[in-house]
Amino acid sequence: MQIKLTSVTNCQEINILGLSKDELLSLILDFETQPKRASMRVNQIWSWIYSHGINSFDKMTNIDKKLLSKLKKVFNISTPAIEKKEISNDGTIKYLFCLEDQSKIETVFIPEEKRSTLCISSQVGCTLNCSFCHTGTQKLVRNLSSQEIVGQVIAVYDDLELWEKKRMRSNDTSCFEIITNIVFMGMGEPLLNYEEVKKACSVLMDNKGLDFSRRRITLSTAGIVPKIKTAHEEIGCMIAISLHATENKTRDILVPINKKWNLEQLLGSLRDDVQLRNSERVTFEYVMLDRINDSKEDAHRLVRLLQGLPSKVNLIPFNTWTGSQYKRSSSDRIKAFRDIIIKSRLPSPIRRPRGEDIMAACGQLKSKSIKEKAST
Repeated sequence: MQIKLTSVTNCQEINILGLSKDELLSLILDFETQPKRASMRVNQIWSWIYSHGINSFDKMTNIDKKLLSKLKKVFNISTPAIEKKEISNDGTIKYLFCLEDQSKIETVFIPEEKRSTLCISSQVGCTLNCSFCHTGTQKLVRNLSSQEIVGQVIAVYDDLELWEKKRMRSNDTSCFEIITNIVFMGMGEPLLNYEEVKKACSVLMDNKGLDFSRRRITLSTAGIVPKIKTAHEEIGCMIAISLHATENKTRDILVPINKKWNLEQLLGSLRDDVQLRNSERVTFEYVMLDRINDSKEDAHRLVRLLQGLPSKVNLIPFNTWTGSQYKRSSSDRIKAFRDIIIKSRLPSPIRRPRGEDIMAACGQLKSKSIKEKAST
């Protein structure tokens, strides 16, 4: 995508947060016509925004004041507005963000002892209608832009005052880095908003800015088969598959996209098309639903399905929500299921539910946008 100033009408400003370096350069060239100087300006602005957390041109002290005056007239650096912030008893924080068109999205910060994860959204609502997922009961409104995706991360950095910790981390690697991982496991299917997600990841991974390594970013997909290989090759981050069933009849109900790309197509593509790098594994997310997908037969079938594919299976106790037809598997059934997976020598941690008291746990996110479904 190429952004030109001629597209700005009625004094509308361009939000440069989340734009790629190439896009930012194309804009700066309208002010600095010499490519080398324009490239230098891009690097300066990039550093101020993503290394120092500066969202005001007035504070960019190494940029010429005349140029800054021009930039301020047509650009802004803005994040989604925090409409509501809830803090769980376990320290998990759920943010309800309001976007410029008044759409709402949710983002979750999950602190742990040695790492902390930010769970971000890629769409307003969702179109996949997974029957166990609260977000799936909300109609899709639209895709998020790269500005809105990256904006979630910057907004949390701002709110939690993390920029100083980030600077300390750059000088002392033993310093605790409070956001270590980013997961696209919030609202929406990231591979149905591929180009904007790809652009956002390039910003997040840039080593002159936020500097998240590709192993610290995970895209979770319900199984958009044609895009999985592309994402692995072009973005290079970790891939997680929302599996949740071991045979098509059940998965058709739990994850309806399975009717388009079934288990055989999904797993066949992972084996044949995705070239895993050294020590990489495909992570499979498996929500544990009582008497639905948690039998010993399911566990043995799962082992057979994943045979020969470097894998990790995250077992997720179902997080209940009002109106759901499902119940969480008992601890005994989850343990028995896990024991079978472990005996096959596949890593299979049981994910501890976080933020349940504020409806921030996996599968519970649902904003209260008033907009109706729109085409993506």
